[in-house]
Amino acid sequence: MNNKKTLKQEFRLRIYRYVIRLLKFLAKLPNDPVTREIKGQLTRSGTSIGANYFEAEGASSKKDYQNFFSHALKSANESKFWLAVLKDSGLVSKDLIPECDSIFKETKEIANIFAASILTMKGKK
Repeated sequence: MNNKKTLKQEFRLRIYRYVIRLLKFLAKLPNDPVTREIKGQLTRSGTSIGANYFEAEGASSKKDYQNFFSHALKSANESKFWLAVLKDSGLVSKDLIPECDSIFKETKEIANIFAASILTMKGKK
């Protein structure tokens, strides 16, 4: 039980750090109209990952908890999309590509954890 609690706390902190890191990365990008729009979308989807996870902690039922995880997974998948669009469109300068790649990788790992957790909750793993 204690190990499970520790893992939850570590994941909570990981998500929080991810959101802060994402926002700091986005602040480095230019503010032309196209990039600004993608930054807005990515800000919403990226911060939604954390917001939904933190909301899950106060869920009123197992179903409610699972729904928050599902929303967090959807937000992570959307964030992966926007990060790929930023990079592949050339809107990210060459010096920021390694950071973009690293954030994409972290987004993917977080999404995989949510997906595995949802499967476990549904009894499919």
